[in-house]
Amino acid sequence: MRAHNIGTMEQPIKQPGAMPGSPAGLTPYSGDWGTPQVVHLLKRTLFGATVQDIASFKAMTPSQAVDTLLQPTATPASKPLNNYGADPTGVAAYATWIDQGLLYQDDVLNSGRLNSLQCWWIGQLLNPGRSIHEKMTLFWHNHFAMDATQHFSDIPAQLWYNQYLTLRQNALGNFQQLVRAITLDPAMLIYLNGNTNVNTAPNENYGRELQELYTIGKGSGSAYIQDDVHAAARVLTGHTIDGNYNYVFQAGTHDDKNKNFSGFYGNHIVTGYSGPAGAGELDDMLAMIFGTDESAKFICRKLYRFFVYYIIDDSIEANIITPLATLFRTSGYNITSVMSTLLKSQHFFDLVNSGACIIKSPLDLLIGLAREFQLKLPDASSPAAQYDAWNMLLQRSIVLQQEIMAITLVAGWPAYYQAPEYHELWINSVTYTERNFYTDLLITTGDMMNGTTLQIDPIAFARLMPAPGDPNLLVSDSLDVLLRPPLSDSSKQLLKQSILLGGLTTDFYWTNAWQAYIANPSDMNAFTTVDTRLRSLYKYIMDLPEYHLS
Repeated sequence: MRAHNIGTMEQPIKQPGAMPGSPAGLTPYSGDWGTPQVVHLLKRTLFGATVQDIASFKAMTPSQAVDTLLQPTATPASKPLNNYGADPTGVAAYATWIDQGLLYQDDVLNSGRLNSLQCWWIGQLLNPGRSIHEKMTLFWHNHFAMDATQHFSDIPAQLWYNQYLTLRQNALGNFQQLVRAITLDPAMLIYLNGNTNVNTAPNENYGRELQELYTIGKGSGSAYIQDDVHAAARVLTGHTIDGNYNYVFQAGTHDDKNKNFSGFYGNHIVTGYSGPAGAGELDDMLAMIFGTDESAKFICRKLYRFFVYYIIDDSIEANIITPLATLFRTSGYNITSVMSTLLKSQHFFDLVNSGACIIKSPLDLLIGLAREFQLKLPDASSPAAQYDAWNMLLQRSIVLQQEIMAITLVAGWPAYYQAPEYHELWINSVTYTERNFYTDLLITTGDMMNGTTLQIDPIAFARLMPAPGDPNLLVSDSLDVLLRPPLSDSSKQLLKQSILLGGLTTDFYWTNAWQAYIANPSDMNAFTTVDTRLRSLYKYIMDLPEYHLS
């Protein structure tokens, strides 16, 4: 059984001194559409905002931009590869282990394969295209939180890969279908003891989490009781796995008696069935759960906290969450419908909300940095180097306390639910220092593993700006990409004069230095002058507290 420490969760809160939510509602946004608005949208829905993405989305209307982001992308063509060495099932180095040696139970092998899967997933995050799909998959991974590192012996790594595909396939689809798929997911069945849930000894683990964490929550409108947990466990008896780790329904271990639920569910009775028909009781129970108002509100609150802001006061509950939840239910729990309405809304783009920045998660920081600075990453023609690059970012995310497929608490990463701190939990005396250490490392010597180096090329990034030879525009345009909260004009002038101009007062110093480098890139003196100042500029920006805000 997972650690069960969920603290206070999805209920509306009142937080003294917190920025109030905007009164703007869910009407479509019709205001300015420039770089600040595009960057706000992209940093919340992708991982970072690249120069090319900003230009592409600025050419659209806000509605077109959101429609583009909500287009699902194809299932990844690649599969995790053997980056872990000797494989007793015969998988060669940098060949895929997917569907190979599924039944071979070995902690070392499954640990190696899990690392391979984690690295591969980092690779997917680095290449989201212009779609929210990968970020939504990560959102659902946190929602159905699990720790694969605790189960090397009893859950083969293949099952975690299959679960990723399940999350991804349903990430923008129907939430009720997603819950059903996860309920019958072999990794989940083992993880929360569904595979041992039988009529003679019902196991309540999943029946509890299904309601408390996955569908209803613990908000003020949640009034299910312990009897509902027990009844849900009885409905779920018989759903298990076979010796090949495939989902099966074993009618002989299913409780075929009627299951009575409480007044919260309208005293609904799930009629008991014997034989194969017993499997259908799950759909009856899910229809009952999703017939409540609270199920839709619970998910809308979680989406709001992940993509907009963590504070949900009475005004936001009434003007944003409640109408969103109504839309969610009437759409048949269509995830894309509710996300489209939220992301296109006046509320999402209102300055009170878009200016209320949230602290970047470690993955937002790391993947966003890699994408915005467009780090040179090895491609599939050099798989060893490619996996080393992904592994470096994975290892850093572990240090910063956001390891994919290793969420230690059943409620997810605490920064998304733990009141009153929420996103502030990403930052502490250790992680803030480590964040600055890593950005400093990437802008100086670079991060290295087995001969592969991750390093920011400041000149290449500056070249992406419209007018890199103009020090005023270079500073301003760079900040537009790298920071969400704006810096004052005086701060920009200080950056320009103290770093790009080396303390001088005339802009021609930088303009001449840049033009000299462009005219002769092989001139080491010209290169060093430009490279040194740009490294100092971008190092300074990344060391700002504002760089950690999205």
